[in-house]
Amino acid sequence: KTLIFGAIHGDEPTTAHVTRQLVEHLTAHPEAFSERRVIVLPVANPDGLARRTRVNARQIDLNRNFPAKNFAVSQKGRYFGGEQPASEPETQSLILLIDDWQPDRIITIHAIARGKHGNNFDGPGEALAQLMSHHNKYAVLPSIGYPTPGSFGSWSGIDRQTPTITLELPSDAAGESCWQECREALLAVIQAK
Repeated sequence: KTLIFGAIHGDEPTTAHVTRQLVEHLTAHPEAFSERRVIVLPVANPDGLARRTRVNARQIDLNRNFPAKNFAVSQKGRYFGGEQPASEPETQSLILLIDDWQPDRIITIHAIARGKHGNNFDGPGEALAQLMSHHNKYAVLPSIGYPTPGSFGSWSGIDRQTPTITLELPSDAAGESCWQECREALLAVIQAK
């Protein structure tokens, strides 16, 4: 079972484009997930995407709001994860989905400055990151290069030991070029044993 979601940061619209293209592709080509179960959530932060802000409507960075062991209350601002973990309805919904569905692997799609983009893995996700790299030619990144307290990857990949990939798209690239670069990588993860 594979869970793939985008736009947890609303100011990363290419991630929503790529996940929507994936839904269209899977709908047109059901053989691409034959004998597999897949959930694709194109937009995890609808308020942020509508406003083109990293944070949700309550000014919380959802990717710092998970109940990871490394959760920490930070100063209010762009990376503020809230006063307590899992305080946001969007975070709670993702947690409930994962607790109920128990995916075998998860890909969350983000965007970052070109040169820092790649297949970042958390927990036991290195093999998936290598598989994706074979197809999208992005670097395999064991670390994004800075602390991410309360992040989805920390909670899902490290704490829960679910293979978790943060696919970091180059933020200056158009959504369609990112889809073309990453389509086969995403399909390979869905089809992986």
